[in-house]
Amino acid sequence: MESYRRSRPFHRLVRRMAATRLMAKIYGVIQQPIDRFVYRLTRGRTTASSWLGGVEITMLTTTGAKTGMRRTLPVLGLPEGDGMIVIASNFGRPRNPAWYHNLRTNPDASIVFEGTRREVVARVLSGAERDRAYARGEEIYPGFTHYVRWAGDRQIPVIRLVPRGHDGRAL
Repeated sequence: MESYRRSRPFHRLVRRMAATRLMAKIYGVIQQPIDRFVYRLTRGRTTASSWLGGVEITMLTTTGAKTGMRRTLPVLGLPEGDGMIVIASNFGRPRNPAWYHNLRTNPDASIVFEGTRREVVARVLSGAERDRAYARGEEIYPGFTHYVRWAGDRQIPVIRLVPRGHDGRAL
């Protein structure tokens, strides 16, 4: 995935606009439904966020912490080796997103990335490992820089998703 600085001018514009407080509020409401719709419409080839912003979207399926129901949603994925890094920014809101709580309760999940489905295990990163992964996210999407401030006292969780069997550690 291209860094913000190396991305196309249109992709930079979209990412910069999405990183404003107003657009983060709007995008926080419309992003998932629109990305899911475009994903279904294109038979899993792309999402609106991927197409407009030039970012890698991963379809993450978790098991609901309270309901036990499977839930699939689009998240920004940062490929790392045979795994994926996801950042639970929730657009800088003061609370963690529901999918993060789902992964804390049940770290077994699945992802679809570039048309390939993989069963994964989630692990929350901490310390320098977390900071490096978050900084990588900021290189791709400038909104993460703002989200840290907007989130207040909440430290935004960073999660590594590794193929099941590669790392049996839970959250």
